[in-house]
Amino acid sequence: MSGLQFPKIGFLASHNGTNMRAVVAACRNGSVKATPAVLVSNNRDSAAMSWAVDNGLAAIHVSAKSTGSEDSADAAIVSALRAHGADLVILAGYMRKLGPRTLAAFPRRILNAHPALLPKFGGQGMYGAHVHTAVLAAGEAETGVTIHLVDDVYDHGAVLAQTRVPVMSGDTPEILAARVQAQEQILFPGVLQRIISGEIDLDHV
Repeated sequence: MSGLQFPKIGFLASHNGTNMRAVVAACRNGSVKATPAVLVSNNRDSAAMSWAVDNGLAAIHVSAKSTGSEDSADAAIVSALRAHGADLVILAGYMRKLGPRTLAAFPRRILNAHPALLPKFGGQGMYGAHVHTAVLAAGEAETGVTIHLVDDVYDHGAVLAQTRVPVMSGDTPEILAARVQAQEQILFPGVLQRIISGEIDLDHV
């Protein structure tokens, strides 16, 4: 892949969608040459849904409960992303494992940020505060952010970029989370633009 010409980006989020907000802002200020297309959320009452509506981004609620099954939700996610022309998909705090239909529809085109330096502190159940608590419990001197491709195994896909974040004396999971999240919001848009420019080739990482 030699770069994407103004790709459309779909987002999946369950709660605040903080990285979605950072990427949308970067798209709208021109530092990322892409178009935010749609948010799909499994949480109808999420802050991400409210933010998307308030900021002119199409927002669609899809869950197994609303569609009747995990498989039908998987199909509905694909339908929503395709209907809005998504070329790339960003997981912005999406708390559900992606289904096979979504993975097959967007092979090597789904990106996620993990709040640690994979392969450390990854895998099922390792998200949010759980990660930061584990980092502190292990006595790590540093942690960080990993942007990676998404496949059918938690936190397993190819690593695209990492940023290191020091662990400070007196850190709590909340304090560390805030410092890591600040770096996520810098790293994710930068990686996205490197993909668009062709510097990162998703087909050969």
